[in-house]
Order: sequence, then C-alpha cells, then structure tokens
Amino acid sequence: MSLGMISFLALCVFFIQVPQGQTGCAEVDSMTEAVAGESFLLGCISCKRREEVPGSAIVDWHFKPAGTEEFIHIFQYEYPYPNIRHENYEGRLEWQGTMGTKDVQIGAIFIHNVTYNDTGTYLCTFHRTLYLLLDEEHVIINKEVELTVVEEANPELTAVISEIMMYVVIVVLQLWMIGVLIYCYRKIYAENEAREARKAARSQNKFIDSKDPCDGVYLE
Repeated sequence: MSLGMISFLALCVFFIQVPQGQTGCAEVDSMTEAVAGESFLLGCISCKRREEVPGSAIVDWHFKPAGTEEFIHIFQYEYPYPNIRHENYEGRLEWQGTMGTKDVQIGAIFIHNVTYNDTGTYLCTFHRTLYLLLDEEHVIINKEVELTVVEEANPELTAVISEIMMYVVIVVLQLWMIGVLIYCYRKIYAENEAREARKAARSQNKFIDSKDPCDGVYLE
C-alpha cells in the first residue's frame, strides 16, 4: 500500500466519522495490519472535551515487541520538535500529527520500511495541560495499538480501500457534473439573453422603418 494511499484513507476516516458535537476532531482507532517493506500510519487521536479551552500536549510513543514485557521509548513530540528516541527507529519514524500548534489532538506517526520486528504493542500517551480560567488541569491519556506485520496486504482490507475510493470517485464525478450543468446553464442563459436583445433591436428597427412617413403631416 503506497504512502499516499494510506494518508488519503486516514484522512477520509478522520473526516467521515465525526461524532455529533465535535466538528474538528474525531477519535477513531488505528489500523492494525502493516505490510513488510512499506509504510504504515500508527493512528492516535485524543480530542479535548471542550474545544474552547486552550491547552497543550506532549505525545510519547512506546513499543513492546511481541513476546516481551517491557516497553521501550521510541518517539516524542513536543511542539514544534519531533524526537526519535530509539536507534532502531532512526530515520524510520515521521510525525503525522497536529501541526502548527502546541494544542495537539492528533498524535499519529508513520513507520517507514516496516519489518517483522515491528510486530507488537504500541502505546501512545498524551500528556495534556488544560489552561482553565483559575487553574491548570493535567491529564494523561493512553491508547494502545496491536500491530501485526504481514507479507501481503489483507484482501479484505484492499477491498475496503477500493470501495472507499470508488465512493470518493463517484462523489467527485457528481460534483464535476453539477459544475458542468451550472456552466452550461449560465452559457445558454447568456446566449438566450443576447438573442432576445438582438430580436428586440431588430423589431425596433423594423418598426421605425415601417412607420408611415405621413404621420404628423396635416393638410391645411
């Protein structure tokens, strides 16, 4: 699965599954099956309960390999600096979370060049500070992702992606057709207006030409 396709799918999921009362953030689960040798988006979203309350967050990612009991610290994001914390992931992790603000709500990261050693449990932790009117509130949110690495993409997953892409193409084509219809309607309307104006001008000219030259002349 290509990097662009994963990004597009993730964005589709983020924007489609928005619950009532939340217009800019939706908490959805990460995908859990990566393909060896490709890139994979580890999703992690923690929405604030009240968007109007200013805040800041530091995001940490830990990894526990399959068959082990201890987590290792692999990544940290503290606005505006991403920091890879383990040598095994050097050059392979890329921040794909909230950009341009310390009020982070999306803590997703890309794993590039996935290997079978990446199979295991990933722990995403938000260390959030909410700046209330009278005090500060500190909150810690943990989210786990159980990642499995396979040789080829699951056909069912591929079918889901294909179906999503099909609906996206249908929507785009419908919008394009609506745009074409509006353009054609405006063009035809403008042509009709011009035609009616020419008809009116010709009628006025004929009326002037056919007017009785004796009108207004009176015999004494």
